[in-house]
Amino acid sequence: MSLYQVQKFLFELNRSTTFQERYRQDFESLLSDFDLTPDEQRALRDEDIGLLYVLGVNGQILMHYAAFLGVEWTDYLNRMRKGVDIHGPVRAGVYAMTTDRNVVE
Repeated sequence: MSLYQVQKFLFELNRSTTFQERYRQDFESLLSDFDLTPDEQRALRDEDIGLLYVLGVNGQILMHYAAFLGVEWTDYLNRMRKGVDIHGPVRAGVYAMTTDRNVVE
């Protein structure tokens, strides 16, 4: 998985107005600048916060992406939970789940 690449994409989106403009105007070209897996590409195309979380995207980066999309805080948290319900445990990164999610709740 290219977790670094998807996080780099989101980091740039979170900090660069030029990158944000490209995101809005020429998303596919922007996406092709990064070495992303099909799951990562789909998550970004669909603005799927839950899948991005499960793929291991850092919560600080993901939180700013959600704000960029206009997602309210409670909806952001619910999307992450739903991502785990749909796609399974977090697969990589600092949030990788090593226990059954239901036990942690």
